[in-house]
Formats: sequence, C-alpha cells, structure tokens
Amino acid sequence: MKLIILLISLLSAFSLTAQKAVRKNIKQGNRSYNEQKYEQAASNFEEAIKIDPNALEANYNLGNTLYRQKEWDKSIEQQKHYLLIEKENEKQIAASWHNIGNAFLHKKDLQNSMEAYKMALRINPEDDDARYNLAVVQKMINDEEEEQEDQQEQDKDQKEDNQPESPDQQQDKKKKPEEQTEPEQMSRDNARQILQAIEQDEKETQKRLNEMKAEERKQKAQENRRQNKDW
Repeated sequence: MKLIILLISLLSAFSLTAQKAVRKNIKQGNRSYNEQKYEQAASNFEEAIKIDPNALEANYNLGNTLYRQKEWDKSIEQQKHYLLIEKENEKQIAASWHNIGNAFLHKKDLQNSMEAYKMALRINPEDDDARYNLAVVQKMINDEEEEQEDQQEQDKDQKEDNQPESPDQQQDKKKKPEEQTEPEQMSRDNARQILQAIEQDEKETQKRLNEMKAEERKQKAQENRRQNKDW
C-alpha cells in the first residue's frame, strides 16, 4: 500500500514539474514573440511541445510564430495540427482557420485562402476580420478571372491579325490595349493595398487575442484564489 502511495506521489511530482516547464517555455516564447525574436520564440514553443505534445497554447503560438518567419507552409501545417487537438475553444479554432487563410493568401493560393476564411466564418460568424478578408480574396479571384478573359480576347485578336481587316476594325484593335491598361494596373495596386490591410488587421487581431488570453488567465487566477479560500 505504501509503495502505491509513493508511486502516485512521484508521478504527481513529475507531472507538476513537467507542467511548470511547459508554462515556463510558453511564457518565454510569448515574451520573445512580443519582442519580435521569432526564432527564439519558436524554439521555446517547440520545447514546450516536446514536453507536452498536446499543449494547446504552445501549438497555436508556434503556428503564429512560423507565420511571422514567413514559413507559410510550416505555419499552415502547424495550425492544422493545432486544429486536431483543440476541441472546445471555438473562437480559437476560428482564429486558427483565419490564420491559415492568411498564410495561403501570402502563397497566392487564393482558392484555399477563400475556403479557410469560409471555415473561420462557419465557426465564428462574428469574425468581421475573416469576413473582410474573404471579400478581399473573392475580389482578387474575380480580378484574375477578368484578366484571363482579357488575355483570351487579346489572343483571339492576334489570331485575326493575319486576316484582311477593314479600316474600322484596325481602329478598334488599336483602342483595346488602351482600354485594358487601366483596370489591370488598378488590380495590381489594389492587391498591394489589400495585403497591407490584411497585415494590419492581423496585428490588431493578435493583439485582441493576447488581451483575451490575459483576461482568461486573470479570471482563472481569481477562481483559484476563491477555491483555495473556500477550502
């Protein structure tokens, strides 16, 4: 009986020590992330995950850190791993899909980016940032489709160059490139503005998430104090 009690005590002590190490690495990682020391932050989060592979905060924050390092593919992979272990916090799940959408957008993978934003909105319909980004991506897709149609028209016109043309046809053909230049240029300008807006939105979103986490930790600390007092 004494041996069983001893083993339980040792296991409890080991678990407590491991959890302290996880929290320490996450705390250090968050500090490095806020200081934009992303390489160090990634190392801290990875160390926390080695100790506890299911550490939700470490997995989520590692995905964000990889994104800051412009490791788009690794960030997407990490966020998808986080989605496999997070089963309760719908806002965080939606935020993870939102981040996946942003990473796909930087990869110029507009279709997958659009689907990720749709997933974020299905889970959290109140995510205005995801709704805005979804609209932006849809516009970019429409612009690309229009450009492709314009290119097809140009290719068709070039094929017709070998055929005799009337003076009126020649005049119309000269006008087409001029008519297309402005919308194409506007599309590229819009794309740059859109990416800048998304990056700014992302910074504000991350700030709000950090504030939410701080408030949750504060509430948990208050609950623990009340429970200890009642005990």
